[in-house]
Amino acid sequence: MDEKFVVTPWEVKGEIDYDKLVKEFGTQKLDEKLLKRLEKHTGPLHHLLRRRIFFSHRDLDKFLDEYEKGNRGFLYTGRGPSGSTHLGHLVPWMMTRWLQQKLGLKLYFQMTDDEKYLFKEGLELEQATQYALENALDVIALGFEPEELRILIDTQMAGAMYPEAIKVAKRLTFSTAKAAFGFTNEHNVGEIFYTSMQAVPAFLPSIPAGRPLPCLIPLAIDQDPHFRVARDIIPKLGYPKPCILHARFLPGLQGAGGKMSTSAGDADTQVIFTTDNAKTVKEKVNKYAFSGGKDTVEEHRKAGGDPDVDVAYQYLLFFEEDDAKLKKIHDDYRAGKLLSGEMKAILIETLNRFLGEHQRKREEARKRLHEYLATPDEFRPKGKH
Repeated sequence: MDEKFVVTPWEVKGEIDYDKLVKEFGTQKLDEKLLKRLEKHTGPLHHLLRRRIFFSHRDLDKFLDEYEKGNRGFLYTGRGPSGSTHLGHLVPWMMTRWLQQKLGLKLYFQMTDDEKYLFKEGLELEQATQYALENALDVIALGFEPEELRILIDTQMAGAMYPEAIKVAKRLTFSTAKAAFGFTNEHNVGEIFYTSMQAVPAFLPSIPAGRPLPCLIPLAIDQDPHFRVARDIIPKLGYPKPCILHARFLPGLQGAGGKMSTSAGDADTQVIFTTDNAKTVKEKVNKYAFSGGKDTVEEHRKAGGDPDVDVAYQYLLFFEEDDAKLKKIHDDYRAGKLLSGEMKAILIETLNRFLGEHQRKREEARKRLHEYLATPDEFRPKGKH
């Protein structure tokens, strides 16, 4: 991997070269032919696909093969709950919600409170589990009903998940884990075991169904190493390899590559949380969002700005759905007709409109959270009670 950037399930830094990442990870770029095929089933594509925010895949074509035969599987994604949800977390969840609606598939959402306890210094297990419950509200707020979404909190689902995880673990050598994740003698044994738990939801719904079900996982590409390992092992258990859709990262407010993350320095200067109020969003964007504009208004009017590095514009790629509106913003900024402050004002309005609705639904979800939490009994083999 290029020394200029690092992409692992626990660390992302530097200016990401996505073309190189595709080559290094051995994934495939989404092409027009495959997207057109998906579009036959979904109707007009989501803007995150049209703009190649989701840009890479593993076996999406095979997932569609099964879907077209009538073997309709399920969706799986998740979250490592170590703090509050921010905008970057929402990106794969928004895509998953769209796919769930358009393809009519149930989503199994894993909350890996065990992972975060094992990997994050200073985080107690009880805290991680509480974060899982809070983060779940952000998933539900995207519009899911309980029959469409089952949330699996690892420590609460151990009765169903652990027996399957050890089947994965038995087939995973330490040598493979070291090669995939860079483990050393200093890593605790829980960290080394953990990927076996993350593999389980990719086949767990097949157990009560009584037959192997196809699985599609929309995720940010930093999580791909878990499933490179899992895809080699899961077929040995009698289930199909999970198929994957990879997303680019939403950058931190100050840009400089990488992704939005509370680990990257001061969270308030890098991150917009889903619970930030309108005033906080305005202050963060105005104060910290990296600008692609020129130093003076006169220079900007003459030479124009650079939307490719302007963080406000980059966020609009993710959160402004209207292609025509986005193109006008892009062209006006590059031509110098739109100033950096005006670009930020557009983003602030867009985010606050989105978050205002999200926060309303998030609070409504609090009353119904228990309806979405899966229990081990849901995953008993067919006919067993």
